[in-house]
This record gives sequence, structure tokens and C-alpha cells, in this order.
Amino acid sequence: MEKITVSVILGGLLVMLVHLYKLLILKPKLLRGKLGRQGIRGPSPSFLFGNIPEMKRSQLQLHSTPTTAAEGSLVAAIAHDWPSTVFPYLAQWRNEYGPIFLYSTGNIQLLCITDAEMVKEISLCSSLSLGKPSYLSKDLGPLLGQGILSSSGPIWAHQRKTILPELFIDKVKGMVNLMLDSTTSMLRTWESRVENEGGVVDIKIDEDLRSLSADILSRACFGSDYAKGEEIFLKLETLQRIMSKKNVGIPGFRFLPSKHNRAIWKIEKDINSMILKVVKQRIEASYEKDLLQMILEGAKNYNDSDGLSTKFSRDTFMVDNCKNIYFAGQETTSITASWCLMLLAAHPDWQARARAEVLEICEDRVLDANMLRNMKTLTMVIHETLRLFPPAAFVVRAALEDITFKDITIPKGINFQIPVAILHRRYDLWGPDAHKFNPERFSNGIVGACKTPHAYMPFGVGSRVCVGQHFAMTELKVILSLILSKFCLSLSPAYLHSPTFRLLILPEHGVIIRLRKL
Repeated sequence: MEKITVSVILGGLLVMLVHLYKLLILKPKLLRGKLGRQGIRGPSPSFLFGNIPEMKRSQLQLHSTPTTAAEGSLVAAIAHDWPSTVFPYLAQWRNEYGPIFLYSTGNIQLLCITDAEMVKEISLCSSLSLGKPSYLSKDLGPLLGQGILSSSGPIWAHQRKTILPELFIDKVKGMVNLMLDSTTSMLRTWESRVENEGGVVDIKIDEDLRSLSADILSRACFGSDYAKGEEIFLKLETLQRIMSKKNVGIPGFRFLPSKHNRAIWKIEKDINSMILKVVKQRIEASYEKDLLQMILEGAKNYNDSDGLSTKFSRDTFMVDNCKNIYFAGQETTSITASWCLMLLAAHPDWQARARAEVLEICEDRVLDANMLRNMKTLTMVIHETLRLFPPAAFVVRAALEDITFKDITIPKGINFQIPVAILHRRYDLWGPDAHKFNPERFSNGIVGACKTPHAYMPFGVGSRVCVGQHFAMTELKVILSLILSKFCLSLSPAYLHSPTFRLLILPEHGVIIRLRKL
């Protein structure tokens, strides 16, 4: 009996070792070999960690000192090539291996693409054979799960079909009034602070904008005010901060009961429980036609849809998509609003132009959707901000089947990575002032701004472009137009310019603006 038990254990260990060998050594080697034979090269990975050690060394060597407004060189610092210091290894490998190269984080094989023509082909591909990498729902599972941001195939198609109609431009127009109410409430607080401080005050705007964006999102899409969802937003922010420190791709690390992982699991459990509580209250309350209601209906119809996995439960459908919308809708918009106000404060000429346009269009009337559509200068400023500081650092895709782009056959299992900020700064695409803040480049729209318009991708590319882009642009216009109509902005001497990557591109030390009431 003991011999049989020992044999079973040894057999199990052998099977596990064979599986690990295939996962950690054989599969990555085969994938790299298929691309290598087509001329795609990259740095040699180490066992288990891939190229992560090189990436960390490169970042430590180029760690830059934040620039302050008091040093008098802030505009130059804002215009400098921050991706080369935040992601120095990408610039190094691009120079060494060309515009398309391969590297790895753990056992995840990443095909980094900075070739504009190949990016265009990828953006035009609508095949479900091109999806999202599995590491998004695994390594970042507590934050994203299998929601619309991280799923692929029929699951993603069902979620998009459920969510997109509630964020069409006509629906968003009907949300302008509540955006006005929320923003006006925040600005009353700012006006009170300015008056109490003698006419001028320095405000760290990030938290206020984050709360504002959360309030707008809750009221517009979930039928509740910010107070009811405050704890959810705070916990998601904490979860994002903790997970930004994870080593994505190292096999098995997410299962270890480390202090770091235990904190993630605890917050994830709390967030899921709170979202389900909100959902339960909605089910018990009167029918309310909004995005949350559509998610509930999408969950009800989920298991009846063809080709969908029954492993993805209705509760999971609701929780994951609510988390995705909270995360994407709140964080990206509030961060972009912070960058916009920072750039307007640093460029008083553009601030004056945008304000003059707002005052001319609005006069003494209440802001509405038609007025927003006519704010061309403000739109140019937002587009330029998104070019210089795109919230998402990368557009990522996965080859779910063998697929060919630009005569290169990408084998199943390879992940694509398009570094957005690098493409947004290419001189050959944007001209000699690519590293400068110049909204004028968008005077004739995106098509006229860039040699290859597909290389502009702050909202993603192709069929998976952000479903909330109309909502985000409208919200940004409302927030910025109201602020410009009431305040003159300048950068506080306390502001430290230091973009950093924490799942999103954000100001490491926040944005501190000096406000003076008009």
C-alpha cells in the first residue's frame, strides 16, 4: 500500500515537473523561435523572471529628480520625453532591435510594436482571434476580473453589446446636467477657499477631481450619489496602488499567501461584497433605466447567449463589469483632468484662448451639449493632453490563434504591446515639435494632426476602442469649461513634475494649482 502511495506521489510530481517545463521553458522557447525565424529579435530572458531584472536595473539607473515650478524650467520639463525615463528599457531595446522586438516578463512573451504601419493593421483587425492577454484577468484579476476591459471572444462581445448602447453620444448628452450639478458643487468649495485665503489659494486638485469624477459616474451610470459608493471608490484606489507594485507574469506568485497578496485578496473580497450589495438594493428598488440596469439585464441573459462559458457566473458578470467601469471611468478621466489643468496653468496663452472661447459660447446661459460641441479650442487642448499624457501606457492584445500582420505571422500565445506614449511622440508622425504642448496640431482634427492617425490611441484602437470615450470627452469639457469660466490658473511653486506608471500614467506627487477667482 505504501509503495502504491509513493508511486502515486512520484507520478504526480513527474506530471507537475513536465507541466512546469512546458510552461516555463519549452513554450516560451518555441514562441520566441517562431518569431526569431522571421527576424524578430529581443533581449535574452532569464529563467522564471524573463527580462524583469533588466527592466528594474534600467529604471533605477535613469531615476530622475522631479522638476519644480520654482526652478523656472517647468515648461521644458513638461515637454521632455518622460517615457524614456519611465520606460527606459523600451527605448533601449527599440534602438538595439528595431521598431518590433520581443521581450518577456516572467513567462509572458511580449511583442512590442512601435511600427506605425503594423499598428494600423492591428487597429483595423476586427477578428475575435485578437483578444486581451490572459494575464489581465489572472495577474490583475482582483481589479479587472473578466470584465469588458480584460475579456475576449464571445464573453467580451456580449459585454460590449450590453454596455455600449448606454454610452452612445445621444445618451451622454442627457447626462450633461448632472455633470454640471456635480462640478458646480465642487467649484463652490473652491470659491469658498479662495475667498477665505484672500483671493488666491494653492489647491492639490487630484483628490477633488477624483471625487468629482466618482460622483458624476455614480449618478450618471449607477443611479446613486457619491456618498453611497465612496467606500468602493476608495478601496479600488487602494487596490490599484497595491497591484501596481506586482511583478506581473512571474508564474505562481499570485497564489502565494504573502502579506502583499493577502491584502489584495481582502480588498477584493470587500469590493465584491459592496458591489453585490448595491446590485441587491437596485433589484429590490424600483426600475431605473441606466447602465447598472443594463448590466443586470445583461447578466440575466448571459447564460442564454450562445458560446458563453457557464463558469462566468451572473454575479461575476455584474461585479467584474461594475469594477471595470468604476476603474476606467473614474480614474482615467480624473487623471486626464489633472493633466489638462496642469498644462493650461503652465501655458497661459492657451488658457486665455480656451477661456475666451468658453465665455463667448456660453455668454450668460447655462451650459448645454450643443455648446460643448462648439468648443473647438478646448477640444484641441484635451486631445493634446491625451497625446502627451495618455492614461493607459499600453494598448495590449493577445493572439488567440495564429494571425498575420505586415507579413509577420504571430503565433498563438504571443501578447502584443503597443507603447502609446512612444508612438505619440514620434517625430516622423507628429513633426519636429512632437515633444511640445501644441494643441494647434489638432486644429483640423486627429486626421490632420498625425501622419498616421491610427497612431493616436488614447482610447485604444480598433473594435476594442473605449466604450466610454464620448462620456469621458463630455465630462472633461464640462469640468474644464466651468473651471476656466470662474478661475485663473497658474502652477504652484510646490508642484513637482514627475509622471509615473501605476497601471495608469499619473502625476506621482499630485498636481498643485494656484487659483485666483476671475
